[in-house]
Amino acid sequence: MSTKPVNWPAKGLKAAAVWRITWRQQLAYKVDFFMRASFLLLILFVFVQLWSAAYDGDSTKVIAGFTLKQIVWYLVFTEALTMAGPPLCGRIEEEVKNGDIAVRLIRPLSYVGYHYISYLAEAYIRFFVHLFAGSVIGWLFVGAPSFGFGWVGLFTLSFGALTIAFLLHMTVALCAFWVEETRGMEFVLNKLQFTVGGMLLPLDLMPEWLQRICAWLPFQAVLYFPARTAVNYGNTALLQLFLIQAAWAALLTAAVMWMYKRGVGKLHVNGG
Repeated sequence: MSTKPVNWPAKGLKAAAVWRITWRQQLAYKVDFFMRASFLLLILFVFVQLWSAAYDGDSTKVIAGFTLKQIVWYLVFTEALTMAGPPLCGRIEEEVKNGDIAVRLIRPLSYVGYHYISYLAEAYIRFFVHLFAGSVIGWLFVGAPSFGFGWVGLFTLSFGALTIAFLLHMTVALCAFWVEETRGMEFVLNKLQFTVGGMLLPLDLMPEWLQRICAWLPFQAVLYFPARTAVNYGNTALLQLFLIQAAWAALLTAAVMWMYKRGVGKLHVNGG
């Protein structure tokens, strides 16, 4: 039996339209960007003071392969990536509660695909805004970045990082099809990202037994991989990191699609 061929150009135009609309919506909220950037500056200022004390203000001191300058810029990158993620779980939870999901499901772009494009479009705007704001702190306290090809590693790995972040949050968000309330699960996911994902400190500074556990978890591919590659490019096996990200993306995509198909069959729309 023949199957209808996928019209990839049409799908690409739909995805581009979602991306363009999301960008326009986000650029309309300039005050919101300013408030988040100000919060980021405060967080990084506190971290800089803590790490400066840990290094005794010695810019030449090396701890677990990181100088003070590398640590500060590592935190700039992880914070920018962390704050880039839109509140996906809350949005899908509200769609289920108020019935808007009924409209989403009948649109010509797949439900998961629509949220993925929208997530990436918003995340990249947030990422570059927060990267610029965080760079102000990094530049003032430890000097200009001089990471060479590390920037290439950061920006190329950021795509896989944001994709995996989306998939992790989507697995939690889709639980709303069954339980509606997902904020508790989202809280746990975020805290795992903060700790074993390498946001607060590089995994290299953790105990060896914990590093071995983190190596088998997807969280390191979101923050640790791109940030560490940026500040320490010469000691990074970039292809290996790409392959690990691709493997986690494939595995999580399968999980998301399985949950979506099961959830749609059980979904009861509470709105109009």
